Parts: sequence; structure tokens; C-alpha cells
Amino acid sequence: MATFDITGVVQSLHQARHSWRQTQRRNSEAGNRAFPSRDALSSIIDCLKGVLFPMRLGPPDLRQESEDFHVAHALDASLHALLHQVKRELAYNANLRGEGHPVDEEALAAVRSFAAALPAIRTLLDSDVLAAYQGDPAARSVDEVLLCYPGVLAMIHYRLAHHLYTLGLPLLARIVSELAHSATGIDIHPGAQIGAGFFIDHGTGVVIGETAVIGQRVRVYQAVTLGAKRFPTDAEGNLQKGLPRHPVVEDDVVIYAGATILGRITLGKGAVIGGNVWLTHDVPAGGRVAQAESREGAQANGIGAS
Repeated sequence: MATFDITGVVQSLHQARHSWRQTQRRNSEAGNRAFPSRDALSSIIDCLKGVLFPMRLGPPDLRQESEDFHVAHALDASLHALLHQVKRELAYNANLRGEGHPVDEEALAAVRSFAAALPAIRTLLDSDVLAAYQGDPAARSVDEVLLCYPGVLAMIHYRLAHHLYTLGLPLLARIVSELAHSATGIDIHPGAQIGAGFFIDHGTGVVIGETAVIGQRVRVYQAVTLGAKRFPTDAEGNLQKGLPRHPVVEDDVVIYAGATILGRITLGKGAVIGGNVWLTHDVPAGGRVAQAESREGAQANGIGAS
């Protein structure tokens, strides 16, 4: 029979954990798990999808006459579960700051605010679903879009995560957005600001950074990056966090597959960015940039060459 040095490995892992906690100044007396659960949040978001779209994403045997009953029951369960996770993040953050203050009232206020925002989130998602249906000739119905399109799934997660982010719960928000990233290949930071009617066609490989600002009725295709051009550091060489470093995309812009848009630049209203373009300069309203366009032609039109 095969044998393994279980005791030795366990002891070595214990030492590795202890060393990490000492270097990170973690509280070794905290005892229980102190941070949110990815698995719990996955279940909460699945439940909230059925709250937002009960007849499409709710239980398969749900009937319309019992729709409100299901929504009430599922909402109550998901909000209580979310409250527990919010308390964990708030306590975790307080512990990192060395404060350790009670978080119950703060957590309850945050979850109540989140619940009150759900109707507005549903309205925004309706605009995203409609944009996908109207923007894709292959879409046969809004139901198909909601049930099948990875871009819509990513936006459901993003809209929920963004509100958590605005409530000062960045860890919960990031977990929710990363659940969609794992499922779809679409990476939207919950801090990004995205207007109504946003459509991601196909979607795989899309990256939208934390400080990106996107207007209404914007359409992007697969493998588009709205990223940072550089990462400023402080006097000690540490990355400066939270600075505006991602693009501003105004209303009605279209960005085709494979385009890479970097830095705090502005794509003006109605601009069209061609596939595989590498862009680090502003584009005026109505401007067009294509990969094959010469640098001279782009500059003559006031457009930064790709």
C-alpha cells in the first residue's frame, strides 16, 4: 500500500501559513474564517437572477400566477444570505484597519440599499437585453438573448456587482464579477461605469478596467480591451491605486473585435473603432479608426493613429 508523509506536509503547510500571517500582520487569534465565501455568493447571485427574471431564470416549474410569491421568498432568502457576507467583508476590512468596530447596523443599511436598487438594476438590464436583440441579426427573441448570450450574463453580474461596489463592498463586488469572468471569459471590473443599452457581442476576451466610463448604447465585440496605458507609482515605487487610467467611451460608440484602447483617452460620441486597432489617443465625435488607415490620414482627421 502506498504511504505518504502526511504529518510532515501538514506541519510544513502550517509553518508556511504562520509565516505568511506574520509578514502580513494578520490576527492569528481571529480563529474562524473572516472573509466572504465565493460559493455562498455564487448561490446568492443565482437566486437573485431568478428574482430579477423569474419566468426565464427562476425555477423551471414556476407559473406566472405564483411569480410574486416566488420572488418574495427568493428575495428574502438571498438578502439574508447576502447580509451575512456583507458583515464578513465589513468585519474583515475593520480588522485590517485595526478597528474592530461592530458592523451589524452598517451591514443592514447596505443590504437594504442594495434591495431597493434591484428594480432600477432590472430596468438597466432590460435595456442591455434589448440592445443585444436589436444589435444582433442572429438573435431571434429577447428570451434567447437572456438565456444564451454570455454578454448578457456578464452584464447581470456586473450590474449587481457595481452596486455592491458603490456601497463600499469591493471584495464582494469583485467576487461577483469574477464568477461571470470564469463562466464567460468577459472581465468587467465592478468599478467601471457603464450606461444603459450596453451590448457585448460574442464577448470572449473582453476586458473593461476599473475606471472606464462607458456611455449609453455602446457596442463592443470579442477581445476588446479598455485598459490602462501605464501604472504610476509613488515615491517608494508602489502602484498608485484608484487613479483614472482607463478610457472614456461616449454614447453610441462601436468597437470591433480585437481593438485595444489604452489610457485615459476619450472616444467621442458615435465613433467607430475598427478591429485589431491599437489606440492610445482621443477620437473625436463621429471619428473612425481602422487598422489599415495610415498615420498621416489619421492625423489629418484629428484621430490618433492605431
